[in-house]
Amino acid sequence: MIVTIDGPAGAGKSSVAKRLAKQLGFDFLDTGAMYRCVTLACLRRGISLDQVESVAELARDLKINLGPHCVELDGENVTEAIRTPKVTKSIQAIADNVQVRSILVNAQRNWGQGKDAVTEGRDQGTVAFPMAECKIFLTAGPEERARRRVAQLLELGVDVSFEEVLELQNQRDSQDTQRPEGGLRPAVDSIMVCTDGMSEDEVLDKLVQIVDQRRSVLLGLNRNEPLSNSQ
Repeated sequence: MIVTIDGPAGAGKSSVAKRLAKQLGFDFLDTGAMYRCVTLACLRRGISLDQVESVAELARDLKINLGPHCVELDGENVTEAIRTPKVTKSIQAIADNVQVRSILVNAQRNWGQGKDAVTEGRDQGTVAFPMAECKIFLTAGPEERARRRVAQLLELGVDVSFEEVLELQNQRDSQDTQRPEGGLRPAVDSIMVCTDGMSEDEVLDKLVQIVDQRRSVLLGLNRNEPLSNSQ
């Protein structure tokens, strides 16, 4: 079973999706980390982000390992390095690179074969896994998302202002929704979840409920029978 969680930047997808996967006993795929790894590699190697072919060639050769506790790029732990504002400011060109998207989407599909998995990103329910059994679109208001991102960055030791994060986030929202390939939009069969005013634990409980109900429908079982590892 594939559970996709899509939504805008700062909606809390990565943290709650990771917890959801653990609670369900599923594998977890953070697709945004893949794009961030390609971005970081380009910045470090001095490859211009508008050199479409060069960037795509690099993306093909990178060894990205998305472990349960860290992200590795060619064997190096880059969990914190890929979350810096510098990477965030530069990632759009990578996300808009059609060749890179094709490479990474193929990698995501190969990774998901034969797995029970939770996968999160921008286009998981629409492009990467259009036949996923359960699709969730997670969102929140712009200010709420910016506050969450600031808190996340501060935990990583990155000192940023709320205004800077909100401005970058608004730019990213506009770019993500207007992208012709893999643009941010809910799949027609997505379940919408707005997390304004909800704690992460409350969001997690809601998502577990959604997945359990969906699994019950798919398996023809009573909706009230617990199917996750939540008990």
